[in-house]
Amino acid sequence: HRSKQHNNHSIQNMKSFAATTTLALLAASANAFSPNFNDVKTLPGIVAPTGFFDPLGLAAKADEPTLKRYREAELTHGRVAMLAVVGFLVGEKVEGSSFLFDASIQGPAITHIPQVPVPFWFTLAIAIGALELRRAENGWVAPEDLPIGKPGLLLDSYVPGDLGFDPLGLKPSDAEEFNEMATRELQNGRLAMLAAAGFLAQEAVDGQGIIEHLTSSV
Repeated sequence: HRSKQHNNHSIQNMKSFAATTTLALLAASANAFSPNFNDVKTLPGIVAPTGFFDPLGLAAKADEPTLKRYREAELTHGRVAMLAVVGFLVGEKVEGSSFLFDASIQGPAITHIPQVPVPFWFTLAIAIGALELRRAENGWVAPEDLPIGKPGLLLDSYVPGDLGFDPLGLKPSDAEEFNEMATRELQNGRLAMLAAAGFLAQEAVDGQGIIEHLTSSV
């Protein structure tokens, strides 16, 4: 009888150990793509020749939740900038021949905004609002659950920039490959932010479109 109890007890221990191990593996798998914000020098986006570039010491002054918000902001601005750069070039290239707005939008890209009909902006504002609401629900702690004095807190389970949108299935299943892809996105986003700022400044200075600049210099 004691032997049977001992065996049952051993089986229960083995089951408990197996369950705990399985949960740990699942947790590790779920967090495999989560950057370690406690060690900023291991984050994606650090490349030669600059290496870890933080001349203002912002990382040293920030705690983990703040660093996560910084990375979320950097990714978001980078993605918007990449779209903006494409918009500059495509918008000016198809000028006068696009099916949108009766092909009436003309001139440098920075002059396109006031030429677009007002109803379009209402539609765009609603679309952006819906997307931002979804992003907030996915990544941010609900306002009623926020600790006092910690506004804009991201969820512990949320990986900055991961909106669950991957229609082409490009997200790698390997953590190292994922970090490499994340670094490429960050680098492209950083370049796009500089390019978009350059486009805006150049067109504001001389009133010529970017495409016009490119073709006139060839």
